[in-house]
This record gives sequence, C-alpha cells and structure tokens, in this order.
Amino acid sequence: MHYDALFHFDNSEAELNIAISNIQNYRKALPDADFTAVLLVNGPGIKLMGKDSPQAQALQDLHTAGVSIRVCNNAMNKFGLTAEWLHPACTIIPAGIVEIVNLQRKGFAYVKP
Repeated sequence: MHYDALFHFDNSEAELNIAISNIQNYRKALPDADFTAVLLVNGPGIKLMGKDSPQAQALQDLHTAGVSIRVCNNAMNKFGLTAEWLHPACTIIPAGIVEIVNLQRKGFAYVKP
C-alpha cells in the first residue's frame, strides 16, 4: 500500500499545531511502513516557520524524524521574510500551489487540518 502524505498548512498557530499532531500520529500509526511525509507551508502560515517560532522544536523534531518541511518562496516574499530568518529544517520551494499539484500527481494523499 502507498502511504505518502502531504500535510498542507497555510494559516494560524492552532492549525499548525493540529498539522504537527496529525503528522506525529500518522507516523506512529505506520511504524513499519516506508513512506514520505511532507509538510507544505504557504500563505500567512509562513510567518510561523521562523527559527525562533514557538514551534521551532516541533519542526526540528519532525525534520529529524524524516518529514520534509517545504515552504513557499512566493509566501516568503509576500511577507518580507528571508532565508536567514527561516527555520533550518525548512526547504524553500518556488511555489506552494505547484508543489501541491506535483505531489498529488505523484500519488501523495492530501491532508488539510
């Protein structure tokens, strides 16, 4: 069975906490499965991806566990954020919406907390 999953976050701190919890629970439920989990961040949610954010440790823990955290460069530009500000666990991608479409075409399940 194919368990690759895309968790899309784009808004508030409460939704980010739900997304993090969803990913943690997903990983726990599939201890022996080989899959890729991606947290894709765009829109105003990008403002919570800084290296000093309240969720910084949770982001690092996800990254250490193998979760790919991808953030939209368009959103970073819109909110005036720099790569230096960004949490080091994050990877900047050109466009979040395009990444969502590409991952869905590759068979990733889409999850939106």
